[in-house]
Amino acid sequence: MAATRILIVYNAPVLPIGHPESASEVDVLENVDEVARVLSEAGYVVSRFGVGRDLAPLLDLLTVNPPDAIFNLFEGLADRPFTEEVVAGIYEWFDIPFTGSPSLTLALARDKRRTNLLLRGAGLPVARSFFVDRLPVPECPLPWPVIVKPAGTDASLGIEQSSVVESQSALEEQASRVLSRYGPAIVEEYIPGREFLMHIVEGAPDASGRCVPLVLPPGEVVFLNKNEWPIYTYRAKWDRTGPEFALADIRSAVVLPPDWHQRMVELCRAAYQVLGCRDYARIDIRMTPEGNPYILEVNPNPFLTHEIIYEVLNAIGRDHGQFLLDLVQAVLTRRPHSVH
Repeated sequence: MAATRILIVYNAPVLPIGHPESASEVDVLENVDEVARVLSEAGYVVSRFGVGRDLAPLLDLLTVNPPDAIFNLFEGLADRPFTEEVVAGIYEWFDIPFTGSPSLTLALARDKRRTNLLLRGAGLPVARSFFVDRLPVPECPLPWPVIVKPAGTDASLGIEQSSVVESQSALEEQASRVLSRYGPAIVEEYIPGREFLMHIVEGAPDASGRCVPLVLPPGEVVFLNKNEWPIYTYRAKWDRTGPEFALADIRSAVVLPPDWHQRMVELCRAAYQVLGCRDYARIDIRMTPEGNPYILEVNPNPFLTHEIIYEVLNAIGRDHGQFLLDLVQAVLTRRPHSVH
């Protein structure tokens, strides 16, 4: 029997060297190397494909020599975030099974406005917000401070210290900046408190055959610079040479009061299911000093080789390499049957 062929698809870097938002593109390549190593050592025939601005080579490959399955590491081109769900939709068009969430989930989660509406409609706690898609910026109906975010990006693109504003004039300036660079903005009530990164993976099937999402032990972003807003900016997340990165301490397998932990687990499972996530996801939560959790973001396509994932998997006795192999085994069970 021929060995199973797995194609790793990822986003090829498209930004020029030195671009302030190119750091996240480089880290994706490290992700690819690690997944390729684990799968190759397990006996799979592994190939790689970096998607750039021209989709024709990917379409040709999937038409002429389709793999048995795709390990999807494509997070959208840095300057065209919507391509994340477009490429997943191509896999679905070709009926090729792939790891991670389906295209609809990826599209919904990237749209912060609709995600907030869905979560709120399901009774889950999210910050109050309003949408800005053109100038002039309306009078802010929320209490100060508020945070201004691009409504259609991920990976903290467009999040900086100036994103938190405390006046109408500052709001107008920051919203104008976001509109000109990233498109529509969402303005949210700023939630004070501790910030947790909750990773979720598919658990074993229950008695009914359904897979119950397994919420891994919490990670936490501890903001050490007390003179700045405690927010996880793009620089804090990706710029390893900068001060914001050094002062955002990522801690894993954090022990919390049982009631806090249980509430976050329940929220994560509910949000995972509301958005239709599959295989894995990360949900970011702010817990106020009073112990009230708020969902900040649902990320159905998180960075899979971040050190925090290794550590929280180890905390429950699971090996990261085996986790990647389990994803492949799961996706192979979703292989469509040929119709003759």
